[in-house]
Amino acid sequence: MDSISEANTPTSDADASHAASSTGAPVTLVGATVDRTVDVVLERERTAGAMLSRHLNAAGSALPSLHVVETVVAHLRLEESMGGYEAAALARPRVEAVYDAAAELIGAHRDEIALIDSASSGLRVVLDALRLRAGARIIATRATYVSHALHLMTLSREEGVVLDIVPTGADQRTDLAELERMLQSGPPAVVTVAHVPTSSGIVEPVIEIGALVAQYDGFFVLDATQSVGHLAIDVREVGCDVLVTTGRKFLRAPRGTGFVYVRSSAIARLLPTAPDVRAAHWTELSDWDVDGTARRFETWEASIAGRLGLGAALEEVLERGIAPTEAWLTAVGRRVRAALAAVPGVRVAEPVDTPSAIVTFVVDGIASADVVARLAQQNVRVVSVPATHGQWDLGTRGIPAVVRASLHVYNDENDIAALLEHVTVIAGEVAERA
Repeated sequence: MDSISEANTPTSDADASHAASSTGAPVTLVGATVDRTVDVVLERERTAGAMLSRHLNAAGSALPSLHVVETVVAHLRLEESMGGYEAAALARPRVEAVYDAAAELIGAHRDEIALIDSASSGLRVVLDALRLRAGARIIATRATYVSHALHLMTLSREEGVVLDIVPTGADQRTDLAELERMLQSGPPAVVTVAHVPTSSGIVEPVIEIGALVAQYDGFFVLDATQSVGHLAIDVREVGCDVLVTTGRKFLRAPRGTGFVYVRSSAIARLLPTAPDVRAAHWTELSDWDVDGTARRFETWEASIAGRLGLGAALEEVLERGIAPTEAWLTAVGRRVRAALAAVPGVRVAEPVDTPSAIVTFVVDGIASADVVARLAQQNVRVVSVPATHGQWDLGTRGIPAVVRASLHVYNDENDIAALLEHVTVIAGEVAERA
């Protein structure tokens, strides 16, 4: 394959971990030279799993660092020695620091942060807290994730909420003119947007969307599950009322962690439908009040070890810098997309110059799940995303499923070359049988 240089021929994992200098010199990657904005060698040394497989599934659940794992295990050992409540009391100052780190990463205030167990849970409790009833409007983007879409459709079917799906343009991103037309056509709407979806690598124009929603007095909910830790986000610049994200993806935190941002001016409007002892105070026989911060959405029961792991992961992102991280990941994503697009029989499913590290593609003549299985046999870890996870996107485009490769800072040029080499082999074998 012409687009892969000889220097990118896969080697052993041990060789791969030392394939680039840690001095900051340019790195040859997929036949092109890119400026070193991230010390990939250091990131690989910090990541045990990077030596065990070519893991290209950060958008599913990224590899945690050694420090994150050690942080989680250390707290579990503390619980083992003294009990969960006692260990939590000792860890309270460190848990409080997690709110500061999350707020710093997205440009928020710590009182606007709630810690949650998953993005789906966060989106659900926030939307339910709006108490939308018949006649209320929700405008959703086509790339809405399945769990969120099912919740929106349930509100429409059972509560009479009006649900509209905004069309996309030729670039697969939300059509801003159509969004404005929809916002103009009725009362203020809740607008919910997946910043980077599960079904493709596109990046929605969230700043422009935020400006439109504000212009028409709407309420803006941003699903940043696949962008926090991947792309730089400033919630003040975006103008969202709510942002929800998970820990397990580009933040590289443990599963079962995440956080919600709620703009301070929107907190009072959002009353939890199922108040929890964590954030509600039973004041009289038949009355209670709730916390005045975003913590009103938290529950008493949570994994303290997981939250400390989330804090450790956030600290690592802040230490590395989200701007260099974004620059590295988006540059690599573009180059991988361009290389795959040059392989006969491979169709990249989003524009090649899309600025993200998520790459989706189809190999003609073979099911995406079978491509994933073939790559797994070569120790290359990617996933298949079926249309059932994004009917408004993949279903509308008539694509049954895509192969999704998503890169992170611990992936070097040998990981990427292995992906390209084996996809080329698979596509070639399919073409020969045709």
